[in-house]
Amino acid sequence: MSILNDYLRLKRFALIGVAIMLFVLGIEFGTHLLHSSSHAAVPENTPPVLVHQADQFIIPQGSALRSRLLVQQVGVNNSPHTLVSPAVVEADPARTVNILPPVAGRVVKLEVRLGDRVVKGQPLAVIDSGDLAQAYADDDKARDSLQHADRTLVRVRGLHNAGSGSLKDLEQAESDDAQAKAEFSRAEARLEEIGVSEQSKEGLRLLTLTAPTTGSVTALMTAPGAFVNDLTASLMTIANLSSVWVTANVPEVDIANIAKGQSVNVSFAAYPGQVFYGTVAFVSDVVESDTRRTKVRIVFSNPGGKFKPNMFAKVNFNIPQKSAVFVPNSALLMDNDSTVVFVETAPWTFIKRPVLPGYGEGDGARIDQGLNPGDRIIVKGGVLLND
Repeated sequence: MSILNDYLRLKRFALIGVAIMLFVLGIEFGTHLLHSSSHAAVPENTPPVLVHQADQFIIPQGSALRSRLLVQQVGVNNSPHTLVSPAVVEADPARTVNILPPVAGRVVKLEVRLGDRVVKGQPLAVIDSGDLAQAYADDDKARDSLQHADRTLVRVRGLHNAGSGSLKDLEQAESDDAQAKAEFSRAEARLEEIGVSEQSKEGLRLLTLTAPTTGSVTALMTAPGAFVNDLTASLMTIANLSSVWVTANVPEVDIANIAKGQSVNVSFAAYPGQVFYGTVAFVSDVVESDTRRTKVRIVFSNPGGKFKPNMFAKVNFNIPQKSAVFVPNSALLMDNDSTVVFVETAPWTFIKRPVLPGYGEGDGARIDQGLNPGDRIIVKGGVLLND
């Protein structure tokens, strides 16, 4: 039995030894294959991807960079530059009227609602006013005083002409008559200011406010039963919106390029895909202190009420530009504090040239210095050389 155990133990040790030898031989064989494959994958005559000689960047034949670079000839752009400014629709102040109460009182009837369209002369509201009754009374008293003064002057002048009246009495009668006329004119002017006349009065206390212009009720600040005490507070606002302003806010640095009569096109957030054309009607002489922008207004006819106050819009100003070389944004690279492009001096040979970009466009930039029309530059992939 012991002999059998010794045999099994020796057999186990033999198998372990064989396994160790196979493992060592496998490692050496794998290492040999790895070295062999690495020598086969990199031939000794593979060309470099990029050759940098002095200030030249050369892309050799067979370099993978050639398929990743796009080289084009630069052209000239003389089309107008488009300046886009945010804008808003506004009612024309010359066509907007705030309705103020001419007398204190109470609103007993409101004839319109917010948003209603009214015509000139249409009733707006009725006010019951004690001040109106007082104005009528003052007018009646002034009228009576004037009639009395006229009769007195006629009588005194007749006596004076007959030689029985004194000059002093005539002068006093003329003075009283002049004062009565002045007081009557004042009373009539007060009624006219209120908006009524003595001949048209129907009631001593009721005043009907009428629309002074045709338009829409864009603001309403009163209601039936409300008391009117502040004669400077507006009861409502009527705006004639048959013509509106589109007011653009132009940055201070661009205002020198905007002038009255300049053509513009306008797009509205409410009407996507539509473009409306107009001309600059007014350039403000004042720069807003908080925004550093200047208001530029374009007048639009608005017969159907399509353009509503406070709508958002964008105004495109076409600003003439001098002819200049134009390059895509992808051609411009940063090199420390300079902007550079790669210019082709020979087939697949480039140099790095600083340029001075001018006004930027949406898809590129005009170049003021550094490039000439016809130069060939890398317009895509130049960052691979710049790195």
